Amino acid sequence: MSLVRDVLGSAQRLPLAVQAWVFLVLMPVNLAALVVVGQPLGPLVAALAVGALAVNGVVMVLDRGFSLAMALPHVVLWVPLLGGIGYALLGRDDVGGAYAAYLVVLLVVDAVSLWFDVPDAKRWLGGQRDTF
Repeated sequence: MSLVRDVLGSAQRLPLAVQAWVFLVLMPVNLAALVVVGQPLGPLVAALAVGALAVNGVVMVLDRGFSLAMALPHVVLWVPLLGGIGYALLGRDDVGGAYAAYLVVLLVVDAVSLWFDVPDAKRWLGGQRDTF
């Protein structure tokens, strides 16, 4: 089977709610960080938000599908991202308007993701290496 077919098949085996979350919420909200690069802390926000997605592309290739290993880049990059967003929203006077609203959405979405990612990362580190 080809790599693309393996990855797509793996994605289709995810529960429908997970597919909707990943493809309709998580990825679009994080990829939107590329639009805010010119804002205060925008390059950092974009690097951390999109960086986790990019690393997961590598994980999907190596694992030939979706696996619990995909939680690791989220934990490593999005925990500091949430701290950076908190600082941007609470510690800076030059963050407001639509950018601040986007940061709140990104904060909520990635915090929800981390709620699931931390246990998934622990399971992967504990030896659960199957793909979906």
